[in-house]
Parts: sequence; C-alpha cells; structure tokens
Amino acid sequence: MEIVIGTKVWSSWSMRPWLVLKHTGFGFDERVIALREHTTSEAVAAFSPSGFVPVLKDGDLTVWDSLAICEYLADRFADKALWPADPAARALARSAAAEMHSGFGSLRGECPMDLARAPHSAELSEATQDNIRRIVRLCADLLSRFGGPYLCGDWSIADAFLTPVATRFRTYGVKLSDYGDRGEVGTYMEALLETPEYKAWEAAALREGAP
Repeated sequence: MEIVIGTKVWSSWSMRPWLVLKHTGFGFDERVIALREHTTSEAVAAFSPSGFVPVLKDGDLTVWDSLAICEYLADRFADKALWPADPAARALARSAAAEMHSGFGSLRGECPMDLARAPHSAELSEATQDNIRRIVRLCADLLSRFGGPYLCGDWSIADAFLTPVATRFRTYGVKLSDYGDRGEVGTYMEALLETPEYKAWEAAALREGAP
C-alpha cells in the first residue's frame, strides 16, 4: 500500500488520511510530492486521476480525495474501529468530518497550515472568526455529548479531520476562549497535537522543511 501526499509542512489534506493510515498500524509506503513548484501539477498527475493529492494506491486500486481514502481505510481495516461503533456516534462523527471537508473556506484561505511557521498573533476577518466560533460549538457539543477525550469518545476519522485545524489555531495564535470555549475545546485541540501519529507527521515535516 502506498499513499501519495504533498509537502508535509503545508498539506492539510494529505495529513488527514495519513494519520488514519498510521493509526491502523499497517505498514505502508509514502511518496511526497513537492507543492508550490512549477513541476507540481505534472508530478501529481502521474499518480492522481483528479490532479490533486492525497492518493492511496492499494494493489491495482487507486483511491483519491481525503475523505474517500479514509472511508476506504475504515472498510479495509474494520477491526481498527476508525469510526465509532455506535450508529448515532458514527453518524455525528461522519457529519463532523464532512463539515470539515467541505466548509470553513475563510479559515482555510486566511490561515493556511504551515507547520514551519512560528506561532504569532494574526488579525482575522469576521468570516474567519465566524468559522472559528462554529468549530468551537461543533467540538464542544460532541465532547459534551460523548465525554471525550476525542470528539466522539475514542479517536476516530473525525479527529484526523480536526487535527490540521488544531495546528492552525496554534500557528495563528487563536485564543479559543475568545470564541466561546470554556476550556474543553482547547484541551481537545492540545490532545490532537500530542497523538503519536501527529507527532510522527510533525517531526517528518520539520525534518523535510519546505521546498
């Protein structure tokens, strides 16, 4: 099995399925394609039907799109409980992952993931602040409903989708208490950045640096 990803310092989309795959404990190969280069599009096109990373290759099968890859891994490694077993919890975890997958465009554009950038305070637009308030409400509701420590109890794909957001909050000096957090969401975000899977990604990203 091989996963084709973009530069680890920047590629939040690549991080998500990589974390899930790492969580399975299954050995895999990875191919890192340098982003923001004049050769990037050509390099990605050699592996990806959509022209984007990430891409997962499992034998003759090619799966693209971060959420589709995660769903495939949940089926492929059913014993790893990558989604919650309880149907209601699973539905809400999927809802959270799908919302992260399709939404929060202002936060993505204004606060791109950059693991090599030193933490600093940033002045954020009202649209981005609205995105942050929604994320705080989403996380607080699920943490309260299921008791933590992760969104729906045990770690799941939903948490992989929130992990790049945790890095953004750290990099851009976002104080979640300014957006309605009473402490539980901040604690959760810190926990995401302490998982062994994320630590492995971060260490590799900082070793590789940006092209």
